[in-house]
Amino acid sequence: MENYCRSFIIEDVKRYSKKIHLQDPEKFKTLLLNWVQQFDIFIWLDNNDYQQKYSSYDAILAVDENKKISCDCKDAFNKLKTFRNDINDYTFGYFGYDLKNDIENLQSRNFDGLEFSDMYFFQPKKIFFLKGNTLNIKYLSNYKSEIEIDLENILNTISHFKTNSPKINIKQRISKKEYTKKLENILNHIHRGNIYEVNFCQEFYAEKTSINPLEVYTNLNKISSPPFATFLKIKDKYLLSASPERFVKKQGNKIISQPIKGTARRLQNKKDDKKLADQLFHDPKERVENIMIVDLVRNDLSKTATKDSVKVEELCKVYTFKQVHQLVSTVVSKVSDSIDPVEIIKSLFPMGSMTGAPKISAMEIIEVQEETKRGLYSGTVGYFDPNEDFDFNVVIRSILYNKTKQYISFSVGGAITSQSVIENEYNECLLKANAMKNALKTI
Repeated sequence: MENYCRSFIIEDVKRYSKKIHLQDPEKFKTLLLNWVQQFDIFIWLDNNDYQQKYSSYDAILAVDENKKISCDCKDAFNKLKTFRNDINDYTFGYFGYDLKNDIENLQSRNFDGLEFSDMYFFQPKKIFFLKGNTLNIKYLSNYKSEIEIDLENILNTISHFKTNSPKINIKQRISKKEYTKKLENILNHIHRGNIYEVNFCQEFYAEKTSINPLEVYTNLNKISSPPFATFLKIKDKYLLSASPERFVKKQGNKIISQPIKGTARRLQNKKDDKKLADQLFHDPKERVENIMIVDLVRNDLSKTATKDSVKVEELCKVYTFKQVHQLVSTVVSKVSDSIDPVEIIKSLFPMGSMTGAPKISAMEIIEVQEETKRGLYSGTVGYFDPNEDFDFNVVIRSILYNKTKQYISFSVGGAITSQSVIENEYNECLLKANAMKNALKTI
């Protein structure tokens, strides 16, 4: 235990806090991820050192549940409000896409091979916050005696990797012919004026297949190194996510949403790569996709915002990730102290970047044209803190796994507008699918 120095702080009656200076944060992160595999419930959030204006932590690990709430659509948001008010502590978890049915008069009847609950939140017994070289450990006071034992075990943990993983047979839920027909139907809706934009997704899956979740997550994270990576385990269900997108963050009275729409591939040649990024920034079709969603987010934020506080801080800014360039916009607002944080998320949910505009019409069309229940895909994972702040990502570029059913799934999609070319949209889906296929070692 000689590779860190320690200082102690008692914060409150609920949590015992301890700060540690790490000499090698990256090594400690690897040890921490291996150590936590023994637990049935945990959430790992990692920004991969992708420093943004609104970054709070480099990584967070929430471990083991003290109290939890797990439910499907019926009155889920109100149940979560009650749960949070009762515990008045850190709360980690997720909202699944199909909570749309709790907000609007909608249904989800498509095939579900994963069977995640629509919502799951828990009060962790143990939390690790990493920022720079500082590790801040917050244990519920009843478990403070376990800190030293846990640190010793973390530093002496062993790898949970397997070798010689079997080849995985990935199937495509929608054929190219079916995809073409579905996009023609969507474009007909757009041309008739029923919608302006819709995010249409398709599933890739494998049946009767087992994976090592840590190995797959590590592969995926190395491929993409995104700012909102997530490893979630809820007993036999896993989310392995390389998300580049923030859904919404609350920082004091400020609300920040950062929708992504517009994608271009990366090139090895720096000059050609920069040229593609410049082309993306000026591409009228990609900009239209983004601006439509910005307008939708502005409208959603206005439901809880104080007067005249909704602003666009960044419009169609090019953010560069390891695999792709993306157009990201940053929309902000201010809220009063009287607004419940759960109500803010409900007013924005599901995120416009994964639905379309107008939102309700887009979601109705999604339900008809897609073949799979989205579930946690295009939902959101994150946390609330005791100060009523929160931070949530968008669940995309993700592999979902039901260990008991031996079912693996990942979905990809894109925004369809009047300017969409079906062949191009299909190829964009395949480009986005490559990271998950590589992580599963199928290509």
